[in-house]
Amino acid sequence: MDQMTWIYLIAAAVVVVFGIGVVAMSRRRSGISTPPAAPQSARVERPPADHHPVDTPAAGGVATRAEDVDVADADAGAATAEVGESDSDDVADADVVAPASMRERLARARGAIGGALGSVLGRPGVDDVAIDEIEEALLLADLGVEVTMALLDPLRERVRSRDITSPAELVSGLRADMLARLHGADRDLHTRSDDGPSVWLVVGVNGVGKTTTIGKLSQRLIGDGHMVLLAAGDTFRAAAAEQLGMWAERSGAQFVRGAEGGDPSSVIFDGVEAAAARGVNVVLADTAGRLHTRQNLMDELSKVRRVAEKGAGEVTETLLVIDATTGQNGLVQAREFAEATAVTGVVVTKLDGSAKGGIVFAIETELGIPVKLVGIGEGIADLVPFDPEEFVEALIDQ
Repeated sequence: MDQMTWIYLIAAAVVVVFGIGVVAMSRRRSGISTPPAAPQSARVERPPADHHPVDTPAAGGVATRAEDVDVADADAGAATAEVGESDSDDVADADVVAPASMRERLARARGAIGGALGSVLGRPGVDDVAIDEIEEALLLADLGVEVTMALLDPLRERVRSRDITSPAELVSGLRADMLARLHGADRDLHTRSDDGPSVWLVVGVNGVGKTTTIGKLSQRLIGDGHMVLLAAGDTFRAAAAEQLGMWAERSGAQFVRGAEGGDPSSVIFDGVEAAAARGVNVVLADTAGRLHTRQNLMDELSKVRRVAEKGAGEVTETLLVIDATTGQNGLVQAREFAEATAVTGVVVTKLDGSAKGGIVFAIETELGIPVKLVGIGEGIADLVPFDPEEFVEALIDQ
């Protein structure tokens, strides 16, 4: 190889080395680098919450459970607590907050009636067409034909006789008549004046929110200074007793349950006797959800009531829980349960989620059973005493 060839080779090597250096410097200045391997996903482990198992039934099929358990523990199991009964209000609600106003809660029901009244108020005068608009709205809100006609027929006569001449007078007359239909009912929740436990039976079909109603009612009673015991009379679903036990822990109530599949009457009787021995003055007795069309189940409910009064207790309230969204079917339920158990009051749940708030009028007018409590939200403070004036204003206010 001659001298010139060596010179060419050396020059080529220099060029290659120089090029590599330029590329490296360029990559360093532009910030390009090999990306690091993606880190593994972080794994967050939470310490397990203290476990509070439901007690194993003791001799005689009765188990008790103490109070003063942290709310978070009850909340942890709420998602699986109620399997067969679909409640929008469940144990998972942990915060006790002041409820929103009735007007805010009843926006859906007010939409049906308030919209029609707003249209009537925009008219220059009143006539049968205006009353027909109101009639349609009342029927849509599930007041029922009988109640609607009883409200509007007198107003029609007053319009025809010129006693009512303006839309404002028509709406004012409707408001007064609605309030009159809800006036005078005994809405108090009664306990015994003498010694011994008062028993409040809570009844209704599946899915209306009985167990949750009991839990919220327990919290309210204990806040008012009562000693409370919850009796798990729904022995057919273990989940019902589990959920009731969570509410007992949360509210500070005592708790009695029996063996799964046992006699509900015996469980409630044992609960009343336990309450008497411990100085508890109110027993809230859960019952299995049952179809009002099943006579054998309704007969069993009658037996539960009789047995509850055989010992130290006295049934002072039988509260029928009705889901507002069922509309007129709730009236049928109320009639059947009233015949079987002498219902003393109605609890209307999910009133905030329904446009059918008129069922309140149907129950009170046609059956003479007072609505004592209404559920207007998912919070524990959203089970409130029924206030007729607030209710009517919430329905018809535009």
